[in-house]
Amino acid sequence: MHDIEVLEAVQRRVTSFQGVAVRSLSTSPPHDHPEHGRLVYKGNLAKAVLGVKFFSYSTSVFNLFMMPYIMLKSGIGVESLLVQAAFFGLIGIFTFVTPITLHILTKGYVIRLYYKDEVDTYTAITYNAILAEKVTVFHQKDVKIPDITKMFTTFYAKTKSMLVNPTLFPNPQDYNHLMGYDKSSFLKLEDLEEVKEADERK
Repeated sequence: MHDIEVLEAVQRRVTSFQGVAVRSLSTSPPHDHPEHGRLVYKGNLAKAVLGVKFFSYSTSVFNLFMMPYIMLKSGIGVESLLVQAAFFGLIGIFTFVTPITLHILTKGYVIRLYYKDEVDTYTAITYNAILAEKVTVFHQKDVKIPDITKMFTTFYAKTKSMLVNPTLFPNPQDYNHLMGYDKSSFLKLEDLEEVKEADERK
């Protein structure tokens, strides 16, 4: 009975801490920023990414706190080295590998994107490893489109991969300018149709 009470007390503390941290990290941002410029994009999965990463981190902390308790009650500490290695390997996967993998996959997810027309620069807001907002400033000429479509990369800002959803841009022209599609070197859809009609008339 005492063991169950200990587990429940630890779980309540982790859950309470999670709720406070998520509320403190999910404040509503303004539409425009005096330093970053005009808000041109806002990701709709920002809270989901934050919640999943925080849940993974809190689970890792919970596992670390409970490891000595589990070893004491289960007697794994006196088992063979093979059993101990298997136990620590399993705990290590959930404690370290999962959070690191989540961070690698979601570190480029853009939660907000601002644009300053006068200097043609963008400011991308993402989450870093400690769940704080990270600011990345880049020029439109720094945007590189990958030659091969990648699952978690829409474009590169210099060398950093960024992930956005084109359909979430309120103004499609903002997305076209970001990707460089409004430059003369890119053929527009109308131009492609005209070329196709010209070939058919020949």
